[in-house]
Amino acid sequence: MISRIDSAAERATEPLRNNRVTNKVFGTASHVGDFSVVWHAIGLLRAIGSMDRFYEALTLSIALGFESGIVNQGIKRIFRRQRPTVDGDERFNVRRPRTSSFPSGHASSATFAAILLTSFSSGPIIFIWWVIAVIVALSRIVVRIHHASDILGGIVTGAILGAIALPIINVFL
Repeated sequence: MISRIDSAAERATEPLRNNRVTNKVFGTASHVGDFSVVWHAIGLLRAIGSMDRFYEALTLSIALGFESGIVNQGIKRIFRRQRPTVDGDERFNVRRPRTSSFPSGHASSATFAAILLTSFSSGPIIFIWWVIAVIVALSRIVVRIHHASDILGGIVTGAILGAIALPIINVFL
């Protein structure tokens, strides 16, 4: 069942790899998702001119550090799943991951960050956090560094960790 989902997603994303625009979008999203750079940058940009948002940015960055440690040094070591490719698709210049494939750290951190940013925000900007999260997560299938099931596992992992983190963070903010 899982291999059928992974194969179907692989076939469905091939047109994205062959389109110049989507190739650039997903390739860039994969890069900015490395080390949660996009989420740290968003936190800092939001913090401009506000000490409250600065504390939110600091909290987001610290929480992302914990999330990354749990996923990359904990959960991934349990599963040790092989990636679909070692270096990704040749049409993309991606960083060679050092950890196993399941769950996707990009998808987990994207979901986790979107949950935290949603709790810090209001209005239509919340939609933007989730669009970025979806693009970053899907980018890992497009660049062929994760299976679709890794992405789904990352989303679930990020959601669980986000649900755990929110009450803890609310104590401090």
